[in-house]
Amino acid sequence: QVQLVESGGGLVEAGGSLRLSCAASGRTDSSAAMAWFRQAPRKEREFIASITGSSGTTTYADSVKGRFTISRDNAKKTMYLQMNSLKPEDTAVYYCAAGWPVGSQGPYDYWGQGTQVTVSS
Repeated sequence: QVQLVESGGGLVEAGGSLRLSCAASGRTDSSAAMAWFRQAPRKEREFIASITGSSGTTTYADSVKGRFTISRDNAKKTMYLQMNSLKPEDTAVYYCAAGWPVGSQGPYDYWGQGTQVTVSS
């Protein structure tokens, strides 16, 4: 089993920045892909970004491209999401995921509990 724990969420003003972290523990595997998703109230879960384990290839949703940056440090077993130029519509619970998906958007095998990000206008 793999456990994922997100941190770094909080309240920020529009235009501000936050960096989320996702720490992995347990039977981790650096070959696993990792990803960030988010879910806003009354909306479906949305893919944000992913990063492969081997080559570190990244994929982004159009809604965050150019503003968010996904990265990982395999030695620390941690993935990051640097979020810049935040907008109120970025408000959501952010989840990290890991696994060996068919495509960049999933399905993923392991999920964290989520961290709340709130962007005030």
